[in-house]
Formats: sequence, structure tokens, C-alpha cells
Amino acid sequence: MAPFEYPHSFHTFLLIAVIIIPAATSIGVNYGTLGDDLPPPSQVAHFLKTRTLIDRIRIFDVNTSIIKAFANSGVLVSVTVPNGDIPSLTDPRAARRWIDANIKPFYPATKIHYICVGTEVLHWGPQDLIDNLVPAMRVLQTALVKEGFDEIKISSPHSLGILMSSDPPSNASFRPGWDVGTLAPMLKFLKETKSGFMVNPYTYFGYSPANANFCLFKPNPGLFDKATGITYTNQFDQLMDAVYVSMKKLGFPDVEIVVAETGWPSGGDPANVHANPVNAAAYIGGLMKKVSSGDGTPLMPGRKFETYIFALFNENLKGPSLDEKNFGLFRPDFTPVYNVGILHAAQAPSPSPLAATTADSPGYAPSSSSGSPFDDAPFFNRTTPSTGSPGKAPSGTSTTGAPNTVNANVRDSSPGTTNTNAVVAATIASMVSMSLFM
Repeated sequence: MAPFEYPHSFHTFLLIAVIIIPAATSIGVNYGTLGDDLPPPSQVAHFLKTRTLIDRIRIFDVNTSIIKAFANSGVLVSVTVPNGDIPSLTDPRAARRWIDANIKPFYPATKIHYICVGTEVLHWGPQDLIDNLVPAMRVLQTALVKEGFDEIKISSPHSLGILMSSDPPSNASFRPGWDVGTLAPMLKFLKETKSGFMVNPYTYFGYSPANANFCLFKPNPGLFDKATGITYTNQFDQLMDAVYVSMKKLGFPDVEIVVAETGWPSGGDPANVHANPVNAAAYIGGLMKKVSSGDGTPLMPGRKFETYIFALFNENLKGPSLDEKNFGLFRPDFTPVYNVGILHAAQAPSPSPLAATTADSPGYAPSSSSGSPFDDAPFFNRTTPSTGSPGKAPSGTSTTGAPNTVNANVRDSSPGTTNTNAVVAATIASMVSMSLFM
């Protein structure tokens, strides 16, 4: 294989603020495949291992091409059980067959780290999946132990729609019905197996011009929590402590929390002027500093959080909003959308600073948005949950008085579309011959 050379476009259109990340930092990333121009998994594995600080990935299915590509790479791989498969996996024989087909042929050559049972199951439903979620997790765990795969962990990622409130954190709690019906049994299982409770905190979807700096790890007056006397200086800490308080109320404050998804798009629908490379760099850079510092949060001092940025690539088949297409750290040709120090120091380009006020100004539109087939897509307001939408409280429970900030931090991108299109996209991508690695 010839030495990797970055294309000429590598040094162009970097709309970045300079952010210094400690050299020892490692970080995870969500590797989605909803694009018809994505590189083959083998090239992705080589790139991540040799050029970046990324030491773990999470995929949204059990894509064997990806799993095989990361064999002997040292990169941890977390795979996902599709939501629709959950009920069948409560059958021990079906669970063993699933392990035999999707884990056993690849492990331990590929360092499979987590099996994520579903994606935001409580958020999306239906009730049959919710009722079978924890039983399926337990049956899969038993199947893993019988195979001797004790090091592989089981968990399930949640949107922050599981919270009744996050403001202030001291008043946070899980939604009634889900708290004792699903989340308490799940937390008990996670404690027994020493696995992490996975959540997807998105400050992007809680953004408003008034709280921009609070969302982006920039200096701001903060949010004061009267009950604890704590002033929160960023929304990430606020959301994480809200999750912690909710867990503590159920008796499980010592279960580790994993940030399964969080990110900020570098481009979006015209109304979303805050979706731009400068803000994306500010958020991801601040996030990396936060999770690598070991400072933890005000209520969890000293904790480090295993964290997966959303996402690895811009994915042109996602939608309907332009935001969903532009969460990537990299373009499909491996050029960075912005620079926050994820590339090894010797590979990182010299950033070109651009004042955030320019990118935030009305009418700013990154070039990634131009010419898209979704230019006329409707704008989806993520900051206010609609009646009857996913993320609502379980049937028969009350949400009176619950602020809208909970669902404001939820990505409304259905996991149900991932597995169907991923196979097509991965097949097309694997047929693409790229000169980068020739």
C-alpha cells in the first residue's frame, strides 16, 4: 500500500477556530454509512488507526464488511442490534444464533466492545420493543458468557427524551412509567455487568441565540441551580448531571455513563444559521477537552466519560434536513470539515481562523448545503416536541409542568432507516476505487 497523501483540497475551506487538544486524548466516533460516496471500510480502518486519535467506533448495525475491516486494528468496535430484532432475542436459542452469526466469526480479531441492543428504543417504541428490551439484554449477556466472551459489554443508547426535566439538574428525573418499568431494571443489569448507561446528549438541539455560548463551551454567565448552589457553565455538564440525578433517584449513582452520541453539524437548513463549521469546531473541541480532562461534572467530579462523536463522515443520503447530512468530522475523501486536533499532530493542517460572528450572521450558508436535493426540505423545529411525537411520556403518565428543554436535546433521526439504506450505501462505497490509497 502506497503512503497516504492528502488531496489538495485538504488545506482549503477550513473555517476553524484554533483549539488545542492534549496529545494523549482518545475519542470514539459513530461510523454511519448513509452515503453513496463513502470510502470502503478497509480504507476507513487504516485512516483511523494511522492518522487519528480515534480509538473506538460505534456502528448502527452488524455490518460484516466494517467488522472485518477493523480486525487486528486495535480499534474498539461497538455493534448494534436493529430495533426490530429485539423481541426475538428474548429466546435463548435465537440469542445464541445471533452471537454465532454476528460476533463469533469476528471476535477477538476484531475487538468488539459493546453490543448496543437497539437505538433509542424508549424514544421510538413501540411498546412491544420497550417491554422486551431488558429481557433481550439479559439473554444476550447469558449467551456471551456461555461462549466465553465475557469482555464484551451489553447496553442500549437512549435519547434524552427519557428525562422529564433537565433544568435545573437537581430537579431532573426519568419519565414516570419508564423509570421503574424499564430504566431501573436496566440500570440494575448494567451495574451487575459493569457496563455503561448510554445516553445521547445534543446541546445543538437545545440551541437558541440567547444560550449559544452555554451550548458551545464558550464563556457565559452560566445556569444557577438553587438547590445545589452550582453554577453550570455549559449545557453538556447540565445534561450529564441531569442524567446522574435521575439515576441516583432510582438508586444507581455508581453506574458509569457513556456518551453514545453527541455532535454539531457544520451545515444545515437555511433557518439553522448556527449549523456551521465554526460552531461545530467550538463544540467538538470543547467536548474533547471536557471528556479528556478528567474533571468530570459538578456532581460527578473526577469522572471520565467514554464518548462517541456523531459522526465520522458527512452522509449525503441522510435527511430530510440538511443538518443530518453535515454532522461529519470528515468529508468522504478524508479531508477534515474543521480541525479540532483529531488528526495526529504531524498530519493536522494549519487552521484558518474565521470569526464566529461571520458564520453566525444571517444568510451564512456553507457550500456543503448548495445543490442538495433536499434544499427545499421542510425545516424541522427540534426545540419543541410535537404532540404524539416520539419521545413523549409513556401512555397514562403526566408531563404537566415539564419544560421543553428535554426534547430539545433529541436528534429526531429515526434509526429504522439506517439498516436498510446502510447495506446499499456500503455496497456502493465498496465498489468505489479511490486514488488516496493506491
